[in-house]
Amino acid sequence: MLDTKEMDEILSILEEYPDQELAVLLLREFNDKTRELGLLLMNHDSSLSHGEWKTKCDQAQEDVNQVVKRIKAL
Repeated sequence: MLDTKEMDEILSILEEYPDQELAVLLLREFNDKTRELGLLLMNHDSSLSHGEWKTKCDQAQEDVNQVVKRIKAL
């Protein structure tokens, strides 16, 4: 997960980016990916084994990291 400082940095980059259409798309993707990760972390699906749950969490975290990396590269 991201701390408040990193979240502020990401939002600042997107707010200042001149291509607002791309900024909105990236913000939407960022929100979707962080939501997916948050849901996995907060609502452990009892039908998943711990290993399956961990794998899904790791993939969701990697998805968030990839979006953050793309935003920071702007």
